[in-house]
Amino acid sequence: MAETALTRVVKDGDTTVVVFGTKCKHIDELIVEQASREVMDAVLAAAPPQVILDLSVTEFFGSSFIEVLFRAWNRIQQKPGGKMALVGLGPYCREVLEITHLDKLWPMHDTRDAALSAMK
Repeated sequence: MAETALTRVVKDGDTTVVVFGTKCKHIDELIVEQASREVMDAVLAAAPPQVILDLSVTEFFGSSFIEVLFRAWNRIQQKPGGKMALVGLGPYCREVLEITHLDKLWPMHDTRDAALSAMK
């Protein structure tokens, strides 16, 4: 069976936005590898290196996906002017990032517009 995309990549001005689709309600071990490939492909192609990850539909992710976020952020930070933000985090996902203090590393916003404004 052919693999279908978990994410949709759109440009909003100069910013690359990775929108996680309905198949990403729970980013578990079954889809984390594919999600990782899609996120990294978008990050590597982002020019300028400004990326928003829109997780509005995601209710759960585990430590494997946190590793994906960290690798994406690390790659973005290697480029001049690199910025990454997370948008639309649900209560559980936000709490996981706050408990691990990753909210200090990655800006988190309620809306895409708020993230875009903060990146300017």
